[in-house]
Amino acid sequence: MVFVAVGCGLAGAIGAVFFRFLIRLVQAALFEGTDGLAALFAAGVLAEAQDPLKASLHLAWYWRVAIPGIGGLLVGPFIYWIAREAKGHGVPEVMAAVALRGGVIRRRVAAVKIVASAISIGSGGSVGREGPIIQIGAALGSAIGQALKMPASAMRTLVACGGAAGLAATFNAPIAGALFAAEIILANFGVAQIGPVVISSVVATVASRFFLGNHPAFPVPAYELVSPFELLPYVIVGLAAGLVAILFMRTLAATENLFENSRIPEYLQPAVGGLIVGCIAIWLPNVYGVGYSTISGALVSNLPAALLGVLVLAKIVATSVTLGSGGSGGIFAPSLFLGAMTGGFIGSFIHQWFPDATASSGAYALVTMGAVVAATTHAPVMAIIIIFELTQTIEIIPPLMAACVVSTLVATYLHRDSIYTDNLIRRGIDLFEEEGHTVLKSLFVHDVIDRQPELLSASASFQEVVDRVLNSEHTEFFVVSEQNQLEGTLHLREFTRMLIEQEALVHLVVAGDLAEPNPPTVTANDDLEMVMRLFNIEARDEVAVVAEDDPQRVVGSVHKKDVIHAYNQEVLRRDLAGSVSSTVLVASKGQQVGLGGGYVLQEIQPPPRFFGRSIRELGIGAKTGVQIVLLRKRATQDDRPRFGCPRQTT
Repeated sequence: MVFVAVGCGLAGAIGAVFFRFLIRLVQAALFEGTDGLAALFAAGVLAEAQDPLKASLHLAWYWRVAIPGIGGLLVGPFIYWIAREAKGHGVPEVMAAVALRGGVIRRRVAAVKIVASAISIGSGGSVGREGPIIQIGAALGSAIGQALKMPASAMRTLVACGGAAGLAATFNAPIAGALFAAEIILANFGVAQIGPVVISSVVATVASRFFLGNHPAFPVPAYELVSPFELLPYVIVGLAAGLVAILFMRTLAATENLFENSRIPEYLQPAVGGLIVGCIAIWLPNVYGVGYSTISGALVSNLPAALLGVLVLAKIVATSVTLGSGGSGGIFAPSLFLGAMTGGFIGSFIHQWFPDATASSGAYALVTMGAVVAATTHAPVMAIIIIFELTQTIEIIPPLMAACVVSTLVATYLHRDSIYTDNLIRRGIDLFEEEGHTVLKSLFVHDVIDRQPELLSASASFQEVVDRVLNSEHTEFFVVSEQNQLEGTLHLREFTRMLIEQEALVHLVVAGDLAEPNPPTVTANDDLEMVMRLFNIEARDEVAVVAEDDPQRVVGSVHKKDVIHAYNQEVLRRDLAGSVSSTVLVASKGQQVGLGGGYVLQEIQPPPRFFGRSIRELGIGAKTGVQIVLLRKRATQDDRPRFGCPRQTT
């Protein structure tokens, strides 16, 4: 894992460098024309990107509108037809791959994301480059894991390694890269997971410094805490940062829903979003691209307060439209932008009112950058560390911690989900649920029902009960009336106590006298999480299953051991699903691959009697217990799951 983590770090760094070059190439082609392209190649492939804000100032208004539209027109069909995972800001897709697919990301995603995001950002789309490089690095890490046929648990770690490498290389911030991967992608700080992530982050940082030099993403002025009482204003800007973050997240969600429900073809939506951004840029070209030059202006207090306030709203709209319409880019840089504008706006008034006790507006812009990032990502530790790595000064830590904690508290109070998990929630993926509960909620009583429970007639004699109990493997016996209506239940442990008085009871009691009345019941459509809670509360090993239309008619029972077995099988199945793509090649040509837990993966050729029949018609699973994982189709244009060609294998 150490050597593989080093490889992920190098891959992430190379991906970051190449990504920056492509952004520069697109900017030069669209904003500067042939002169820009000539200057780019004369200076070398690692030439610093020209800010589209400066490059666009000499352009006519219609070109300011058209260029982002052209970028969207290129990006939309490219993503739609090749890899739709490259749409949006990328990090939610990485989180979903880790949580649901065992870290498996399609290999093409890295290439598509690099090209699509470079076009989106280079053409003036109001997005950042950090989110794409995280997804690019994660995809490269997943590709390395798949090539080495790593198990799903290791694949998840390698995805985090790639994501950490991408962020570390982009920001020249190794600690922040590692914390981002551990806090957001993995949500795990275990040594086995964090160790390789740290290695990748360090390697990526060193490699990127070799190519790009050892300097921060943007120059940061010297900082100092002028007065201890200045912590109060920083708490205030932290509160404002939380509110701005909530406005940003809700605007982005509303815009995504708006485009999703529109009648505009999905592959043309990014072009529409680009035109809207271009219209905003006629008057406010600061919304173009990542906006680092505007952030730098706010940090050195060179921008008027009115412009700072207007840019907060303009950037929220521009970024939401770019991403909501299907453009490709990140939300990290826009969050930094919003923080700098918000802090600079409020800080200018604070410094004007209390010039001797407060720092300049640039100091507030710097602290609020971290506060907005903390609020949008719900990751205050990562936000604090990344601003600390950018400034490399210890004096910023107290006000930065105060602002980040307050902003995060405000954001989590008003909205449970971060900007990443909110995107997943709208797709029905809830990462807040515990893994065990998530698994059990996907399983139901009808999956594990025992159709032959032990039923005792209420009129059965004590001797009949004894004979039934001694010849049964069940621990729970359900007492029913002549109409098969549940009257109660008899526990094995309670019955054994009565055996001491067997001679006295044999002629006096019947099963109905021994039963515990009103036992808990479930139906076939109840999920197993509820059943397991019932087992724990009632201290039972078996519960009666009753009919939906008649809650007293017993149709079966469910055993605790069967619920646990079903849970273990589902966990194993999910783990195998994540690693099946890396093992299916080994299983070709009839070779068996042991998967553990009694599972074997093998590719077989279907017999002739399968041809022309669907999987449902064959009933393979019910008849043989074989689980079909996938179908490999050859020389056929029929995409339906039917066996129609002798060369098909399963």
